[in-house]
Amino acid sequence: MTDTQGNMKIVTLLIAFIALTAFAEGPGLEMHIDGNAGIYQAPEKATRPWRICALLPHGKDHYWWGVAWGLSQEAQRLGIEIGIYDAGGYDKLAEQKRQLKQCHRLKANGYIIAAITADGLSAEVELLMADGIPVIDLVNGMNSEVSSRSLVSFVDMATAAAKYMLATEPNRPLNVAWFPGPDGAAWVKDAETGLAEAIVGEDIRLVHGGYGMTETFVQADLVRGLVSRIQAEYIIANAVAATVAAKYFGNRGKTKVIAFYSNPQTIELVRDGTLQATVTDSPVLQARVSVDLAVQWLEQGSAPRLVSPVIQVLTSENLAAADLSLTLPPEHQWMIHQDLSPIGGATALQRRSQLQAPKTD
Repeated sequence: MTDTQGNMKIVTLLIAFIALTAFAEGPGLEMHIDGNAGIYQAPEKATRPWRICALLPHGKDHYWWGVAWGLSQEAQRLGIEIGIYDAGGYDKLAEQKRQLKQCHRLKANGYIIAAITADGLSAEVELLMADGIPVIDLVNGMNSEVSSRSLVSFVDMATAAAKYMLATEPNRPLNVAWFPGPDGAAWVKDAETGLAEAIVGEDIRLVHGGYGMTETFVQADLVRGLVSRIQAEYIIANAVAATVAAKYFGNRGKTKVIAFYSNPQTIELVRDGTLQATVTDSPVLQARVSVDLAVQWLEQGSAPRLVSPVIQVLTSENLAAADLSLTLPPEHQWMIHQDLSPIGGATALQRRSQLQAPKTD
């Protein structure tokens, strides 16, 4: 290990320790709990080393790196074991099903699922619930009956982006380009609903940029295709497309870009003024809460049904005051893959990197 790598590891560990301490011992965080505004207080350590299985759609970008980080850190704080699995993409439902079956063979006590599609795991979740095994719906949303949900409605995320645009742009009519993300994902469907509802009665022409995986080359093709066809005054987009579009338009000033969720690139582009705004749903916090909810169901037999962070629209005016540790993993933290141990094993097998993450742009 080089001195630079060693220093990076020390910094990452210090950040982790500070975050763990603050989340456990702080005054609580303002959140929405079962539909009401309230103060969320994280629970104390678990009474048993429960085995939790967390299933994520992929681990290709900072959003899910942050989710994996939050899952791992909260499990460590509570003293439980967590397996963290990513399916490899929104087109890999069969792999997510296989990973769920693997966790079932390893006798996981509870499940945290960020589902690839809203209905793709319905049969499996129904069986788990019938067996009294807690299932927590994380981030993406499922139509299945579950124990609890730790998520923010992407209806509200897209609505927040649209309302910010409407409040800051007096000119009408407007051509607005829209890049939602992968077709069929529940969060994409919700975002489309939110945007459509927010612009009802407004003199706005909404141009659909097309569906696609939230990978740079896919979204870049969509952005290039739309730019060649129309001149949009605004683009509202997933974080990857927003990053591509903001970098493309740069200081041209003709098109303003808003991301309806955040990653390090959108936050940095807001900081330097290239991106108009980026909405955050605090994915690291959602992940931590999902672990808490699973443990509460296992130990108490009950927990809040829905816990949601407060949505924030980050701009150059308020970014400095925002707590970005709720949104992003530490700077040099990459994706965490962590297998549940065999029955009777000592601990989970960890495969993680705390070195410089590969560039995604």
